[in-house]
Amino acid sequence: MGWQEYLDREQERFVGELLDFVRIPSVSAKPENIPDVKAAGDWVVERLGAAGIEGAVLLPTDGHPVVCAEWMGAGPDKPTILIYGHFDVQPAEPFELWSSPPFEPEIRDGKVWGRGASDDKGGMLVPIVAVEAMMKSDGRLPVNVRFFFEGQEEIGSPDLPPFVEANVDRLKADMIFSADGLQWAPAQPQIIEALKGLVSLEIVVNGARSDQHSGMHGGGIANPAMALAQILATMKSPDGLITIDGFYDDVIDLTPEAREAIARVPFDEAEYLAETGAPAAVGEPGYSVRERLWARPTLEVNGLTSGWQGAGTKTVLPAEARAKITCRLVADQSPERIFDLISAHVETHCPPGVTVKTERNPGRADPFLVPGGHNASTVAEQVLEEVYGVKPYRTRVGGSIPVMTTLLEHLGVHAVMFGFSHGDENLHAPDEFFRLDTFRRGQVAYCKLLERLGRD
Repeated sequence: MGWQEYLDREQERFVGELLDFVRIPSVSAKPENIPDVKAAGDWVVERLGAAGIEGAVLLPTDGHPVVCAEWMGAGPDKPTILIYGHFDVQPAEPFELWSSPPFEPEIRDGKVWGRGASDDKGGMLVPIVAVEAMMKSDGRLPVNVRFFFEGQEEIGSPDLPPFVEANVDRLKADMIFSADGLQWAPAQPQIIEALKGLVSLEIVVNGARSDQHSGMHGGGIANPAMALAQILATMKSPDGLITIDGFYDDVIDLTPEAREAIARVPFDEAEYLAETGAPAAVGEPGYSVRERLWARPTLEVNGLTSGWQGAGTKTVLPAEARAKITCRLVADQSPERIFDLISAHVETHCPPGVTVKTERNPGRADPFLVPGGHNASTVAEQVLEEVYGVKPYRTRVGGSIPVMTTLLEHLGVHAVMFGFSHGDENLHAPDEFFRLDTFRRGQVAYCKLLERLGRD
């Protein structure tokens, strides 16, 4: 019996196991769920053993644990593949917006409904099931395989950098494939070539020692809220160009080939504006909306705080004003350098009569860009085209996934996102779901991927 027949025969069991997995409320952001995150890790260890992968272990970090396992029976002449995923999930609140309880998964309309079904429990179970099918049908795998599953992705993987650095020998591989990832649509695959980096900061402007009466002191001393507005106005031109000196210096320009690949992906600006409710598209001149979303750096104000926020009027001159800012970065920008450039800009443009400081907030990620001709991406693209029957789009993502750059930094390997979720599956939102036909298709894709890598 081949792996295809094994998958057919055991599919009902696999779906039942996914339901069991989703029932574990492994919410990494909530202290009361710490035991549940560990329970999910223990479940993964047991499931890897059932798949024929001996020696799976739950390992501690300074926070939530990770699971590591390996099967190295293909020998030194075959490549070693590292498969990554995560078993923690987002909080499920507000519970009243779910059609069924988030940790009591249900099957409806060919989909599993529950928190984490798509992100990433269904996704990370796919390669485990695929490996089991090959082990049970052939008694071996065509390549050496290592597994690395974490329990803290949804809180930014804060403890992964020191763990990966200390466990390079346990994790080193020739190629890395992430089971946490998206396909473009149920009938359209994609290869994600880049992720944006992130730097988070806050600008704090201070004036008088406390709020002052605006009738008695307005015009006599500076207003921090106005000063902050003046500072922010110097950071971007009206047409969307970021005006921080040196901000764009390290940006790798888009090649004609990269712009062509982005243009190949369908984009309807009217639909985009209808979806967001915005009256017009605005951004850096010289680039399409999609190029700006995917491949150009940004600077955005996320929140402003100053003065009276309640109903009606309170005639004060505020003592302090704050602005929270994040920048999404592209290769080869450094979060630390961008923070320093913004800090210097703020100091230079601070109006008289106030003091200003720029504070670094938690949250950073280096930008991630897969080089052209990347071997693992090429193989993944070939497999996806065979499985879906259409050529994958080559896309980029405006979000940040810190673990991708952590793996690159310490293992020296660019990971390929080879996951089978979709953006419409309510990831991080109520009524999250995972398509069962995609669950099955992903299993086939992983089997074909390992077969192809074993032949090459």
